[in-house]
Amino acid sequence: MKRDDDFEPKLGKPRSVGGKRGRKYLHRVLQAVAQAGGRSISSASAKRSSFSGVRIGRGASLGRVLASRDQYAAFRGRRVVVKSRFVELGGKGVDAAKAHLRYIQRDGVTREGAPGELYSADQDRADGKAFIEQAQGDRHQFRFIVAAEDGAEYEDLKLLTRRLMAQMEQDLGTKLDWVAADHFNTGHPHTHIILRGKNERGRDLIIARDYISHGIRERAAELVTLDLGPRTNLEIDNRLRQEVEQERLTSIDQALIRAADEHGMVQAAGGNSLQQSLRVGRLQKLQKLGLVNDMGSGWWQLTDDMADMLRRIGERGDIVKAIHRDLADKGVPRSPAEYLIYDPSGSGARPIIGRLVKRGLAEELEDRHYLLVDGVDGRMHYIDVGKGEGVEPVPEDAIVQIVPKRTEPRTVDRTIAAVAAANGGRYDIELHLRHDPTASATFAETHVRRLEAMRRGANLVRRLADGSWIIEPDHLERAVTYERQLAKTTPILVQVLSPFSLERQVGADGVTWLDRELVAATHVGLSDAGFGKEVRDAQSRRRQWLIEQDLAHEEEGRLILRSNLLVALQRRELSRVGAQFSNELGLPFAESVPGERIEGVYRKPVDLVSGRFAVIERSRDFTLVPWRPVLERSLGKEVSGDVRGKAVSWTINRGRSGPSIS
Repeated sequence: MKRDDDFEPKLGKPRSVGGKRGRKYLHRVLQAVAQAGGRSISSASAKRSSFSGVRIGRGASLGRVLASRDQYAAFRGRRVVVKSRFVELGGKGVDAAKAHLRYIQRDGVTREGAPGELYSADQDRADGKAFIEQAQGDRHQFRFIVAAEDGAEYEDLKLLTRRLMAQMEQDLGTKLDWVAADHFNTGHPHTHIILRGKNERGRDLIIARDYISHGIRERAAELVTLDLGPRTNLEIDNRLRQEVEQERLTSIDQALIRAADEHGMVQAAGGNSLQQSLRVGRLQKLQKLGLVNDMGSGWWQLTDDMADMLRRIGERGDIVKAIHRDLADKGVPRSPAEYLIYDPSGSGARPIIGRLVKRGLAEELEDRHYLLVDGVDGRMHYIDVGKGEGVEPVPEDAIVQIVPKRTEPRTVDRTIAAVAAANGGRYDIELHLRHDPTASATFAETHVRRLEAMRRGANLVRRLADGSWIIEPDHLERAVTYERQLAKTTPILVQVLSPFSLERQVGADGVTWLDRELVAATHVGLSDAGFGKEVRDAQSRRRQWLIEQDLAHEEEGRLILRSNLLVALQRRELSRVGAQFSNELGLPFAESVPGERIEGVYRKPVDLVSGRFAVIERSRDFTLVPWRPVLERSLGKEVSGDVRGKAVSWTINRGRSGPSIS
C-alpha cells in the first residue's frame, strides 16, 4: 500500500481472496492494520486482550483521572496511605466479619487506651451487631484503612472520615452503608472503615479497581491538604532528610530505581544541591546495606533485588519494634541477641516449645496475627501464624508447641492417585470401593471432600458432570501446591500443651505438663537461661510436691515415680471437680471406666489441669470424659460412645435415621 488510507478491499470467498488458498480475509485486514502502524496480532489474541475488566464498576473514569492528577500538586499535597481489601461473605465470611468488627473495637486503641468505638455517617456510636445483621445475605464487603501521614494533627478523625465517605458517595453515585473506628495505638493514627457491598438500591456494589487503587487515596489527600494546607519546602526537605538513614524502602529509593538504566546504573548528581546531597547520602547508606556498588566517577549500580530487600528489612524492623513494645508491656527483659523470627518454611525449621507471652496483630487489614513465645531454649520467638481465624484463642502464659505446617501430599492424596492410576486417571467412590474392598463409603467420601477442596480453593482438579474426577499423573505435585497455598494462610499449627502457667502447675492436683515431661524423662532442650531456667525450677518444685503427696520418692538421689502416677493424678482431679459439679447439676458423679458405653446429653466442656473434659449428663448421674472437637456440634444433644483407654470413640447421631460420625 502506498498510503495509510490506500486500502481497497476485494470481496470474495474467504479461501479464494488474493488467489492464495487458506488465506482468510480477516487475516489480511489484520495485516493491513499492522502495516498502517497498529499491532500485528492474531484474532485469538485480539479477543483475549480486548477485555481486562479494569473499567468495570463505579468510579472507573474518575479513578483514572485522579491517578493522573498534576504531579506538582501531588508532591505538595499531604500524603495519605489507604489499604483496601475485598472480602467475600460466603461460607464462614460472616463469622470472620464479626471477628474483624470485634477486633477494631478492642481495648487500648484510643488515645486514652480505651476500647475502640464504632461510628457511622450520622451516629457517633453505631451498633455493630445491627450492621452485621443487615449485611446477612450480602455477597461481599469492603474494608479500608485510611492513615494520613499528619493524622496526629487531628484531634478527632470522625469529621475527616465522614467527609471522605460523603465524597465517595458523590464519586460513586450512590449512598454508602458503612461503619468506622479510629485507632491511635500506633505511631500513625488511622481509621478502619467497613463498607457494605450493597448500593442504595440493594444491588451488589461494584467499585472500579482504579478508584480503589488511586481514587480513595487521592480524595483523602485532597481533604487533608485542604485542612492542613500544602506541604512547605521545609516540611518536604525534613521528610527527605529523615529518609536518608532509614532501613526501609523510601521515596528516595524509588526515585533512584526510576532513574536507573537497564543495567541498574544511576548517577549521584541530579536536581539541586539539596537533592544531590540527599541522593549521595542515601546511596552511601545503601552501600553499607550491600544494596548498591560505587562504580566511581559519580556512578552507582543498584542490585536487582534492592527494592525487595529493603521491604524485607523494613518488615524486620517493624517486627523488632513490636517485640520491644510487647516485652516492655509485659516487663520481660530480653536482649536483641535473644530474639528470633521464626521461619516455618525453612529447611531447618523445628518445633518450638515455650510460654505464650503475647498474641498480636502483624497486619491489620489482612487480619494476620503473630505470637510471641518465650522458648525453653532461652530465646524469644516471633511467629507469624497467618490468618487470625486459623488459630484458636490461647490464654497468655499457656505452654504451647509451635509446629511448622507440612507441605507434602497427605495419605488421602496418595490413595486418590493410586485409585486413579488403576482406573485410567479417573476417581469416584465406586472405583475407590472396587479398588479397596475393605474401605467404607464414608471413608471414600473424605477423599471426595479433599478433591472438592482442591477444586474450589485452587482449581487443581476437574470434576465431570457424572460426579467422577479427572486425576492427572502429577496429582501429588498438585497436592503439594495446594498445601503450600494453605500454608500461606496458616503456616504453623499451635498445640496447647497446658493452658495453665508454670506457677499454677507446680501445686496442681491433676496431670500437668510438668508431670508428663517427668514421666517421659525428657528435658525438651531446656536452657539454663530465660524460660528454660524457669521450667527447670518449676520441675524441681513439682518433684518436691509429688514427694509430699506420696506420689513419688527418692532413692540414692533419683526420683522414683509411682507406676500409675498420671492415672492417680487425673482420678484425684476428676473426683474433686465431680463433687463440685454434683451440687450444680443435682446429680451424683460417676467415674467412667474402660470398656463402658457412655450415653447421655453433652452439657458443656470444662478445662482442667489434666486436659479438657466433657460433662455428660445421664438419667441418674453424670460423668466426665475426655473431650473431642466432634462433640461441639452436639452441645445439648444426645451422644453415645465407648470408653477405650484414655479416649472415647464417639457416635454423634443426626436424626433418627441419619448418618453418624465416630
